[in-house]
Amino acid sequence: MAAPDLSTNLQEEATCAICLDYFTDPVMTDCGHNFCRECIQRCWGQTEGPYACPECRELSAQRNLRPNRPLAKMAEMARRLHPPSPVPQGVCAAHREPLATFCGDDLCLLCPTCERSEHWAHRVRPLQEAADDLKKMVESQRQNVLGEFERLRRLLAEEEQQLLQKLEKEELEVLPRLREGASRLGQQSTQLAALISELESRCQLPALELLQDIKDALCRVQDVKLQPPAVVPMELRTVCRVPGLVETLRRFRGDITLDPDTANPELVLSEDRRSVQRSDQRQALPDSPERFDPGPCVLGQERITSGRHYWEVEVGDRTSWALGVCKENVNRKEKGELSAGNGFWILVFLGSFYNSTEPAFFPLRDPPKRVGIFLDYEAGHLSFYSATDGSLLFIFPETPFSGTLRPLFSPLSSSPTPMTICRLIGVPGDTLGPQ
Repeated sequence: MAAPDLSTNLQEEATCAICLDYFTDPVMTDCGHNFCRECIQRCWGQTEGPYACPECRELSAQRNLRPNRPLAKMAEMARRLHPPSPVPQGVCAAHREPLATFCGDDLCLLCPTCERSEHWAHRVRPLQEAADDLKKMVESQRQNVLGEFERLRRLLAEEEQQLLQKLEKEELEVLPRLREGASRLGQQSTQLAALISELESRCQLPALELLQDIKDALCRVQDVKLQPPAVVPMELRTVCRVPGLVETLRRFRGDITLDPDTANPELVLSEDRRSVQRSDQRQALPDSPERFDPGPCVLGQERITSGRHYWEVEVGDRTSWALGVCKENVNRKEKGELSAGNGFWILVFLGSFYNSTEPAFFPLRDPPKRVGIFLDYEAGHLSFYSATDGSLLFIFPETPFSGTLRPLFSPLSSSPTPMTICRLIGVPGDTLGPQ
């Protein structure tokens, strides 16, 4: 029985009376009691002395705390002989007492010893009361979030109705003019067809009959004057712009750089691999299946197989460019059209209008200085925006993407203005910068 008693006595002597754990950096007070330095300093607080010993209440000056190195060695021996047992859930790790209260200042659970020694001046409440208050706070925040999203939905619905009304008004203004022009052209076409048929029939008659009443026929030919319909501008005045959309998409932005191994020999990349220009001269670069040639393209380093991704490209006042994505395994020696059918989904700007790898083109409104590209892989969604004013440029029809996709960049023509991938600045929520 002597050995267990000795072991128990060793543990007791090596235990701090405040934290009830083995001593850490033990110090001795004037009255001869020992405590962890941090424990006694927290217990006494920062007010001026004298200070009462937690065990015997004798007063002493804090500056008289003396290190107890032999006790520190003994505590280390006890710790090795008897490692602290795992702390059960709901029990204080420092004092091995049940957690019964919650500190509103430090936002932590407390046992009675914690409350008396370290948090006596804090806002301490019973656990259930603190839990009830937290539930109320969470519910309040939930209602706030629901309210904000409902308000945003109403604003977006109002904006949607306004845009649809503007488009409808524009349609009502343009369609009658187009129909009137089509009707006039139809009438003229009918008159011309009838006159041509009459003249062809006359040409089959003998000379006497051909020349009979020819004056009237020729007068009617001279009276027919083609009147081209009035030119109707095909450029939409109404801009599709959803408030806050680009700011929302920027949550999915990624840090994209260019892959020099895929760059056409006529393309010159910056040292940081964020800008690309087309040169008039070819560089002496090794040929490989990965390198685009003859197409003036370069891919991003990033490989996309899932998720939502957004990036922005500064195009400035360039008169031509192409942006989008392509499959990892596309033929990079392609000499024909880069279409969705062979793995390319790109938007092309050609000075006065946009084109795409879909069979469609549409007139230009205001050339964007910066273009935003958003890809939702699982949804099969790829769209392009003017990051300058937030307006929509183009959306590809829903596409079931498969395999690996990579961002694609092409300056198309030489220009002093490079195409530059905008760099992320700071943390999420900050703006994007071109440098």
